[in-house]
Amino acid sequence: MAADSCAYPPLLHPDHPAATPTSRKKYLRVLAFAASAALILCVAAFVSYSSSGARRTDLPGNGASEPRRRISRGPAEGVSEKSSVGLLRSSPSYPWTNSMLLWQRTAFHFQPQKNWMLPRAGPTYYRGWYHLFYQYNPASAVWGNITWGHAVSLDLVHWFYLPLAMVPDNWYDANGVWTGSATILPDGRLAMLYTGSTAELVQVQNLAVPADPDDPLLLKWVKYESNPVLVPPPGIAPRDFRDPTTAWYVPSESAWRIAIGSKNDSQRHAGIALVYRTSDFLSYELLPGVLHSVAGTGMWECVDFYPVSTESATGLDTSAAAGPGVKHVLKASLDDDRHDYYAIGTYEAATNAWVPDDPEKDVGIGLRYDYGMFYASKTFYDPVKQRRVLWGWIGETDSERTDLRKGWASLQTLPRTVLLDHKTGSNLIQWPVDDVETLRSGSQEFSNVSIPAGSVVPLDVGTATQVDIVAEFGVNKSALAGAVDAVVGYNCSTSGGAAGRGVLGPFGLLVLADDDLSEQTAVYFYFVRSSDGSISTHFCHDELRSSEAADIVKRVYGSLVPVLDGETLSVRILVDHSVIESFAQGGRTCITSRVYPTSATYGGGRLFLFNNATGIDVTAKSLKIWQMGSAFIRPFSEHDSVSLH
Repeated sequence: MAADSCAYPPLLHPDHPAATPTSRKKYLRVLAFAASAALILCVAAFVSYSSSGARRTDLPGNGASEPRRRISRGPAEGVSEKSSVGLLRSSPSYPWTNSMLLWQRTAFHFQPQKNWMLPRAGPTYYRGWYHLFYQYNPASAVWGNITWGHAVSLDLVHWFYLPLAMVPDNWYDANGVWTGSATILPDGRLAMLYTGSTAELVQVQNLAVPADPDDPLLLKWVKYESNPVLVPPPGIAPRDFRDPTTAWYVPSESAWRIAIGSKNDSQRHAGIALVYRTSDFLSYELLPGVLHSVAGTGMWECVDFYPVSTESATGLDTSAAAGPGVKHVLKASLDDDRHDYYAIGTYEAATNAWVPDDPEKDVGIGLRYDYGMFYASKTFYDPVKQRRVLWGWIGETDSERTDLRKGWASLQTLPRTVLLDHKTGSNLIQWPVDDVETLRSGSQEFSNVSIPAGSVVPLDVGTATQVDIVAEFGVNKSALAGAVDAVVGYNCSTSGGAAGRGVLGPFGLLVLADDDLSEQTAVYFYFVRSSDGSISTHFCHDELRSSEAADIVKRVYGSLVPVLDGETLSVRILVDHSVIESFAQGGRTCITSRVYPTSATYGGGRLFLFNNATGIDVTAKSLKIWQMGSAFIRPFSEHDSVSLH
């Protein structure tokens, strides 16, 4: 929160006086005026068009006029609307009971006690604690009034809620304290850059620092008196300039660099990442050109940029130098389609350029972190375990009326380690942090379970609504080689899901299923043989039968997963009430589902194997299921301060 004085050693260098906020305000007013003028013209055109349409609907025989739709909050302020809004307008409301809605809260995924959240806001490790800051609406379960919530943990699993970290209390963040990133300086100090939405709805970058750097909980924050430190540069629209990255240090310049996402509609709707240089986190220089751009991808939100090792299975600090043994990952969240894309490439600081290893798998047109309900992700470097940790946002696909009734909306994925896949060299590997395994108990094991074509096999594991599953599958190679499949261009999302039978698939597991399989979410593989005889493997989630409710969006998610010669087909699935996270082939392809069961809840959730292929038999070679305990996420107390330290 804002404070009158700052006991924190200033980042400002004596030879670099701070710019006055007055000039920035004048510039922002000009930007806001231009944006407002354009908006007025658009509204005028819309009203003119709508008035003619309104006369048409008032003709005799059309009945009562339609109720006026709620004006969207999101796009008017430079962010996207809830993705399910347009798809659910005509859906009848399901008669949810309080018991059903209460069950949807997870046991070991982080979410606030109530209301709306989005997790991408400056995760970091500081003086013994992992810190999670998140965008939060303290007043409601829908987007708006964006402040920063705050939680801490000693192990990335058991979290403690802390008081709000920052609130929108200045002109430069009056319409929201949006996404930010933390940078730990060599002397241990912390600089937090974040996007603020001004009173005029202009996106600007601001600096905040801990009020007490000796406080490991970072309970109070001081916003820099001359914020904003960055405003949209010429050529960038006032609402297309957001989400600063963690800074990386360039020794040859004795300076830091950050990247900020934007777009350039004059260059074929290109998504772009701008790069700024700073020596003190107060004054900045926009470097020539852009770090990277990709035509047709639109606004890049939540840009992330970090190194990965090509030689070791450890994470790298964000400032690790480019060179032999190091590649750089560039990731962007595409505002146009609400997915997180990444690419692996080479970074050259001298030219301020990053080049993808494979242009056909560039940012926005190639690989994704996760092929399900996953967006606005952020990584940070954990110096304790030398790992890079990734968090993503799990949004909702129900209606806002249901969110308001249940009192909360959205949560975050389990934290995942991120490494370069040294076997393929062309993709990342994601895996739940090993801390999650401390919640395991009561495992059950099965081996060599036969799953004939067209069969469903129940697994006697009792309740299966809070479990960790590791499975390996085998298929007879001779049968696979002799099978002829007519499927061409298979795609999980357009396939019709697990009910669509093919010669070589689908097969896998049915999770969060009830006894009669009226509700089920299928997690499965599907083989496709191409005309040259080669076989590709698809990994999918089918939510189409995940709930009896109609007022939710249900999809089939998935993508290809590389399976190398000699590898066993494998998957890990974590089920936590209404969330399913799956990791195929050690985490090469990941899928997250947010589902809304009505009967496969509490003690009614079951687990099945299935094989809906027509031409191959499958064997579950190894299957291990652990019951998962609760993370007992709760508010921090003075007792915790004494007992934990």
